[in-house]
Amino acid sequence: MSPTERAATAIAWQGTRRLVFAILTLGSSTLGSLMMWQLIQQVGLTPLKVGAWLLFTLTFSWLTVAFWSSVIGFVLMLARRDPITLLPTSCRGEADSTRLSSRTALIMPIYNEPPEQTLAGLEASCLSLLEEANGPVDAHIEAFVLSDTQDPKIAAREQALVAGLQQRLAGKLRVHYRRRDENKGKKAGNLMDFCECWGRRYSYFVVLDADSLMGGRTLLGMIGAMQRQPDVGLIQSVPIPIGQRSMFGRMVQFAATLYSPMLAVGQSFWQGDAANFWGHNAIIRTHAFMAHCGMPTLSGPAPWGGYLLSHDFVEAALLRRGGWKVLLDTHWGESFEGLPGNLLDYANRDRRWLQGNLQHLRLLGGSGLHPLNRLHFLLGAFSYMASLLWLLIVAFYQVDIIFATPGSATVRDVPPHAWTLLGITLSLLLMPKLLGVSLALIQRPQAFGGRVRLAVNALLESAFAVLIAPLMMVLHSFFLLAMLSGRSITWLPQQRTDRTVTWREAWRHTRWISLAGMLWAVALYLLTLNTAVWLLPVWLGLSLATLVVQLSSRSLSWPLLGVPVEYAEANVLGHFSACLDRGMPVAERLLEPPPHQAKEMPVQSFRRFSSRDNLPLRATPRNSLDD
Repeated sequence: MSPTERAATAIAWQGTRRLVFAILTLGSSTLGSLMMWQLIQQVGLTPLKVGAWLLFTLTFSWLTVAFWSSVIGFVLMLARRDPITLLPTSCRGEADSTRLSSRTALIMPIYNEPPEQTLAGLEASCLSLLEEANGPVDAHIEAFVLSDTQDPKIAAREQALVAGLQQRLAGKLRVHYRRRDENKGKKAGNLMDFCECWGRRYSYFVVLDADSLMGGRTLLGMIGAMQRQPDVGLIQSVPIPIGQRSMFGRMVQFAATLYSPMLAVGQSFWQGDAANFWGHNAIIRTHAFMAHCGMPTLSGPAPWGGYLLSHDFVEAALLRRGGWKVLLDTHWGESFEGLPGNLLDYANRDRRWLQGNLQHLRLLGGSGLHPLNRLHFLLGAFSYMASLLWLLIVAFYQVDIIFATPGSATVRDVPPHAWTLLGITLSLLLMPKLLGVSLALIQRPQAFGGRVRLAVNALLESAFAVLIAPLMMVLHSFFLLAMLSGRSITWLPQQRTDRTVTWREAWRHTRWISLAGMLWAVALYLLTLNTAVWLLPVWLGLSLATLVVQLSSRSLSWPLLGVPVEYAEANVLGHFSACLDRGMPVAERLLEPPPHQAKEMPVQSFRRFSSRDNLPLRATPRNSLDD
């Protein structure tokens, strides 16, 4: 890249932004740690209290990152400023000003997914794109269904549905289908196979999950952004969950819609050109990806070795290491995804993500990585490790009270500044929610059904979040301990549709949590009633685990927790509903994909890296990240 090209997307005051963010987070963390240390000194030092202080310092520091990201996001959104350029958001170019001068592939990797719903989503995105482009785009944009499906019946259905889609979009937008007999390398291997076979045909590719929906305005806008910024390797949009009917799904959907955009704006502000990749709803520069993102395997057996389950963070790190900018662009609105509709399926997805994020700890010392990519690895892993740390803090506190000597400080005579520390900690936890609600009340209350409905729904979501937090804490802790003991997960298709969990299934998976919560509550009552009151949100959530899992999986029969797309449906969602309502016609003749233009992707090494000309060295023959 020439100096002129590198300056194309210069981010003003990027170093200053990161310095300010570091001062805010480190300063807050240090203050909280010192206050906690003073507290335990006043009530009496014990080994358990010192251990709790160390754990508190780690978890408190982690909370400050999300807190200050939310505060910054709130300020920028209130001022209507773009987090990357800091210019008014009204200055952003619109999709209709985009003149396509490149070739782009929309790729959808799938693995044993429900074919009708998956391909209805792809068709909806294509129809929205054609509508926004005001005509055919087949000279510049094509779509690929990249199937790793292993079930022959599902694969046959996929092929028939894609053949029908090819007929309906003929002459407007080409759709191709490719199926691998063996899903080597999982999703990362699927992407590599596409790039090695057809990557040379396209300047960019947009990664879609099986449940992704992206509007034509967003797709054209992201393509235009890549055309205008030749030093950008990846642009990540902010996908928002949609289509949820169960209580659990609607709670998560409401929270994500209300809080995620604000948090993402804050993250984009300080991450700058070293943002992250979330695996889908993003556009990638093909030749940059092919040169730098050949995915190796980790040495050793699973769960710590083998395939990288969360390859997206790693691909972002490799692109940034190769000199390419990675941006989190919060401007584009029509970017959607599905999510598991009940807590058990949601936790099962989290278990795979936990293993993938903890694998990243092995890459922290990787050669040539940008400091922020190392931070992404660390924060991603800590988001799951924090559950076990919070659980240990509660356990240390409980044991310390049980074995407290006569005359020692108890919960009845807590030092005054302990309440200050408690208030600060609760502020870190709750202030992002309050800021998100305040922003919506100021800027778009009608999008959520009006101010009263928004406020009531926000209170309901917060209460539900408090109720399920202890359950998720215990489940994450169990998954983490299972991984530490050497147990790996089995790669299964993600459950993306609503289903009601039976009482039997809920009891089978959570009975040990409910029983433990009840026994703990009784023990607290007998030992120290005051402590039982303090810890009520924790033991109550655990005791009601089975009840919460089953009831929250049921579909709501009344309108509750409404989100903007339900009051003013986005263009792409209208197409999606129409495709599902009419059914997905099939055809017999499946067209062949384009001829291969083979080019091998060099497998990367984290052990050594040459910055000369931004070209990484080839890995050793074992192709291991850390050999």
